[in-house]
Amino acid sequence: MPETVTTEATAARPTTPETAGTRPPTPDADASRTVVPSYVQGAWWTPTDPQHPTIVTDASTGAPVALVSTEGLDTAAAVDFARTVGQRTLGALTIHERALLLKQLAQYLAAHKDELYDLSYATGATAKDHLADIDGGIGTLFTYSSKGRRELPNSNVIVDGPVEILAKDDSFQGEHVYTRRPGVAVQINAFNFPIWGMLEKFAPAFLAGMPTIVKPATPTGYVTRAGVRLMVASGLLPEGSLQLIAGSARDLLDHLDHRDLMAFTGSASTAAGLAQHPAVRTRGLTFTAETDSLNAAVLGPDAVPGTPEFDAFIKAVVVEMTYKAGQKCTAIRRVIVPRDLVDAVVEALGARLRERVSLGDPRAEGTTMGPLASIAQRDEVRRAVDRLVAAGGTVRFEGATEPAGIAELPAEGAFFPPTILTFDVADTPAVHEIEAFGPVTSVLGYTDIADAIRLVALGGGSLVATVCSHDPETARIFAEGMAAHHGRLHYLDRDDARTSTGHGSPLPHLVHGGPGRAGGGEELGGVRGVKHYMQRTALQGSPDLLTAITGIWHRGAATVTATREAVDRGSAEHPFRKSLRTLRVGDRFVSDLRTVTLRDITDFAAATGDTFYAHTDAEAAAANPFFPRQVAHGYLLVSWAAGLFVDPAPGPVLANYGLDNLRFLTPVTWDDAIRVTLTAKRITPRVTDEYGEVAWDTAITNQRDEVVATYDVLTLVSKEPRG
Repeated sequence: MPETVTTEATAARPTTPETAGTRPPTPDADASRTVVPSYVQGAWWTPTDPQHPTIVTDASTGAPVALVSTEGLDTAAAVDFARTVGQRTLGALTIHERALLLKQLAQYLAAHKDELYDLSYATGATAKDHLADIDGGIGTLFTYSSKGRRELPNSNVIVDGPVEILAKDDSFQGEHVYTRRPGVAVQINAFNFPIWGMLEKFAPAFLAGMPTIVKPATPTGYVTRAGVRLMVASGLLPEGSLQLIAGSARDLLDHLDHRDLMAFTGSASTAAGLAQHPAVRTRGLTFTAETDSLNAAVLGPDAVPGTPEFDAFIKAVVVEMTYKAGQKCTAIRRVIVPRDLVDAVVEALGARLRERVSLGDPRAEGTTMGPLASIAQRDEVRRAVDRLVAAGGTVRFEGATEPAGIAELPAEGAFFPPTILTFDVADTPAVHEIEAFGPVTSVLGYTDIADAIRLVALGGGSLVATVCSHDPETARIFAEGMAAHHGRLHYLDRDDARTSTGHGSPLPHLVHGGPGRAGGGEELGGVRGVKHYMQRTALQGSPDLLTAITGIWHRGAATVTATREAVDRGSAEHPFRKSLRTLRVGDRFVSDLRTVTLRDITDFAAATGDTFYAHTDAEAAAANPFFPRQVAHGYLLVSWAAGLFVDPAPGPVLANYGLDNLRFLTPVTWDDAIRVTLTAKRITPRVTDEYGEVAWDTAITNQRDEVVATYDVLTLVSKEPRG
C-alpha cells in the first residue's frame, strides 16, 4: 500500500498521490522512518522533524510499521477548508449526484481492496476479518448510493412527514424539512475497524452534503490513510469533501460549533470527556457517541442441547469471540443461559474453539484468529480478565489449538487466547461493568425469563443482544423486556440460522447505536443516518412558497391547467405530452365528468368477482351506516380515473409503476358522476437514466365537488420528447 517516507528534504512540503505511490516496506528498521501523512486542505501533509512521534508496530511481530505525528498541523485551517471549499463543492451537487459518486467510489475501492488487505494483516486482522472491515465498508458505500437514489429526492431538501393544513382555505400550511448543515462532520474512530469505521460515517455525511474530517485511532490509522489515499487517487472526491488527520488532534474541538457534528466511537471515558468540552456544552456542537457495550446473548429455555437453536447459539458465540479477535463493539461479552445449562454451554464453546480456532500471525496459512491490535491492548485485556477473576470469576477455558499454543507465539506479538469465565453469582457487579475488549466472554446462569431480562439490563444499555429461541411467546417476552435497553435485537432460531448476518454485524440498513453505556448515539439506519447530518426545520407559509422551497407541489399552489376540452381543441397541451425538459411542478389536467350507472356497478362486480354486498345487494347496502345505497367499487373509480386522464398516444410517459397513499373518502352511488384532477406533484430525474419519476397528485371528485378519492399516480417519464 503506498506510503510516503518522510525525510528532512520532503517533510515540510505536502505530498501528492503521485509522490505517495510506492509500496510500503515490510516491517523492518526502515519502517520506523515512515510517517503516516495527513490529508488536509487538498494535499498530503507530514510534520517537519517531529520530536515526539508515536511508533506503531506490527501486531504479530512487534516490528515497527510507521511513525504517527501531527506536530504543527493547522486543524483550524482544515475546519475552515471543509466549511468553505467542501461545503461549496458538495452543495453544487444534488443528493442523487452525490449518491452516484458513492457508487463510483465503492467500485474503485473494490477494485483496489487487495492493497488494503495486504496492509491490514499487520493490524492482526485475518483474511476473514477483512470481509467485515474492508468489504463491509465498501458495501456500506454501495448501500447508501442505492438508498440515496431510490428513497431520497434529487435535490438538497428532504420533506419529513405530511403537510399540516393550518388554515381552512389551505392558504397557510406547515411541514418539516431537512436541509444541509453548513459545517463539518468530524469522525473520531476506534482502532478495530479502520476502513468500515470511516466509511460507515462518511457515506451518510457525504450523501447529506456535509464534508468530513476523519481522525482514526493511532494503532491502525495507517490503514485508514491507505483507504483515504485510494479515494483521493480515484479523482472522484469533490474538493474539500474529505480530510484526514493521521494522529493527535487535541485542539480540533476548539474550532467547532453549532454548525458542526462530531461522531465518536471509542471508550465511554473518552466520550464523557469530549462531552464536557465547551464546544459541546456552550457552543452547540452536535456530539454523538458509540461506546463500550457489554452485549449479551441469551439462550432461550427451549433451546436445549440437541436442538438446532443450541447449535446455532454456540456457533454465534464462538464467531463473536474470535472475529477480529473479539475486538468489536458488538462482540458478545455476556452469555446468559439457563442455570442448569452453564456447564453444557461452556463445554460446547470450548469444544468448538478447540476445533475451529488457530491463533497466530494472520499471514500464516491456517491461522483463523490473529493477535490484538497492539501490545497495549493485549495488556489491557489481561488486566480486565484479572479484575474479573478477582471479583469471583473462574477461567473455564483459555487456549489455542495446535500446532502453536499461546506460549509458543512470539512474545513481541499481541496474542491473547480465547477465554471463557463463569461466575457462581450471576449478579456480580464486575461482570456487568468490566469489558475485556478481546476474545473473552463470561457465561452466566439465569433462573427464568424474568431473571434473564434482569441480568441483561444490568449491562446498563448495549448496542445489540441476541435471543436464541424458536418459541414465539418467548421471543415476544424478551422483546418487551429488552428492547428499551438496546439499539438492536437479533433473534436466532432454526429458520434463520443459515441466512442471519450475525449478532455482531451492523448493517447500513438498520440503526447502529444504543442507550446508556453504549453511548446513547445512533448511526446508519438507512436514510435515517443521512438525516443525522442534516438540520430539521419547521416551515410555515403559503402553498406557493412551500412549493418553491421543497420542489413539491402543495394543494392550493399555482397550477397551469389543461382541461379535456382545451386539449381536444388544441389550445392546451396535455401534461402527458410533456417530457421532463418541459414538464413543471403544478402542470395540471382536469377531465370531464363521467356518470356511474347501476349497470356499471353490477358489471364490474361480475367481471372482477368482487360481489361484496355493498355493490350487489340493495337492501344490505342501505342498511350499512356508511353507504346511501349500492355504491361503486373504489377500484372501479380508480380505473375510470385512469381512462379519464390518460393521453393514449405514444409519448414521453413510458410507464405507470404504481399508486401511493390511496384513500376513498366519499362513496359514489349510481347516477353520481366523477371527474379527475391530475397535477404534477414531484419530478425526480434519474442521474443514470434517460428518464425520471413523476408523482401526480390525483383527486377524484363528484358532481358536487366533494372529494371521492385521493392518491398519487407514479409514472416514468422520458427526459426528452418522444412520439
